[in-house]
Amino acid sequence: MTDIADEEAVVCELRETFKSGRTRSVAWRKTQLNALLDLIRDNDEKILQALYQDLGKHPTEGYKDEVGVLVKSINHCLGNLDKWVAPKKCKLPLALFLSRAELVPEPLGVVLIFASWNFPISLAFEPVIGAIAAGNTVVLKPSDQAPACSSLIAKTIPQYMDPKAIRIIEGGAQISEKLLQHKWDKIFFTGSPQVGRIVMTAAAKYLTPVTLELGGKCPVILDSLSNPSDLKVAIKRIASGKWGPCNGQACIGIDYMLVEEKLAPTVIELLKKTIKKFYTESPKDANCIARIVNMKHFQRLQNLLKDPLVEASIVHGGSLDEQKLFIEPIILLDPPLDAAIMNEEIFGPLLPIITLKNIQESIGFINARPKPLTVYAFTKDENFKKKIISDTSSGGVTFNDVLIQFVCEGIPFGGVGSSGFGRYHGKFSVDTFSHEKAVFRGGFFPDFEARYPPWNNYKTKFIRLAYDIDYLGAILLMLGLKRY
Repeated sequence: MTDIADEEAVVCELRETFKSGRTRSVAWRKTQLNALLDLIRDNDEKILQALYQDLGKHPTEGYKDEVGVLVKSINHCLGNLDKWVAPKKCKLPLALFLSRAELVPEPLGVVLIFASWNFPISLAFEPVIGAIAAGNTVVLKPSDQAPACSSLIAKTIPQYMDPKAIRIIEGGAQISEKLLQHKWDKIFFTGSPQVGRIVMTAAAKYLTPVTLELGGKCPVILDSLSNPSDLKVAIKRIASGKWGPCNGQACIGIDYMLVEEKLAPTVIELLKKTIKKFYTESPKDANCIARIVNMKHFQRLQNLLKDPLVEASIVHGGSLDEQKLFIEPIILLDPPLDAAIMNEEIFGPLLPIITLKNIQESIGFINARPKPLTVYAFTKDENFKKKIISDTSSGGVTFNDVLIQFVCEGIPFGGVGSSGFGRYHGKFSVDTFSHEKAVFRGGFFPDFEARYPPWNNYKTKFIRLAYDIDYLGAILLMLGLKRY
């Protein structure tokens, strides 16, 4: 842990490192990415132990969601980095046929990354991959709510990576407030909208660009699937998308489900059977479902259920163990829409099912609420898919699957509106931590008089032709102009 009094010195040191130019070398970037890959591979057992200690994550879940995804991401970056950071040619008007233009990616400078507690390893290192690949120096602030993972990151990073370019600063809200007082070239934050507003307010002082990875109430739309086997697959994926990732404590996890009234009883029975299959009769003792991160969040979830009308809507589950910070999977059918559970991001193992007369009504239901990070929809109706894409707004849309978009480096991950802004993963991470500098390379010949005063009718005709995209005609006219 870095002392509060030293954090200014850390920022100054990283700025000097960046000014020296060492991080601009693609060879240096690859060396650091390989070092991070070695860190993850050498310490994967320690990582899994820390995840279990902080969140009760089963080692399989920990490897799937935190270790394996990072190995895949780093290898993808290493294999494509030369292409991603190379200058890109730009098209120019025909009238400028002797000139050239290009976009040259350049690192932003010294970046600050705030990690989240629900995926304390992958959501710490994933943005670091992009920041390093883009050539920046980095301060990473792990979440203090996952202390074992934070401590492991702080101990291992200096052993593997360049300590003059990548620094870890541990601590709670006081440290975060201190860090936000400094001038950064980029701030990347993963967390709640409430804290995101604080980050953005602090960034405004220096006009610092910000990426906010927040969350929101991500719905899943379940259309009537005529094939029973398709419905069973959909239910398995919905159950895994709700209770699999950290027991519902995931920004891209399913928040609530929308189904038609006639389908609801079948869906509830299938969900019950799937929960039993995944987590046995006693999920608390199954050792394969995460616990709630701390007492504060446990009590928050508990309070969502205290409304008598909400409690009356529970159709499965309801067991809470305060001592073990465990809440079993809970299904609710049509809780009051004005209740907190339907207006706050749940971020836990409570699944409200909202019934509709017609599944087409789901579009209006989603649009009446803040924009979600992801809309999930299980349907074979191509017209309905088109309507979901065109008539709703969200960070992304995933059909007939859940969470899988997070591990696809070829598509960006990020929100819109209250679910955040900015995007990353793969090349998009490098873009997030870079500035594409526009470079125009002109020459001294030809030097056409049409661009200079004094103006006349011939020059007016040329300018009109040029802006009408008839560049060849403009050049021919220009060549016939008299020099003044």
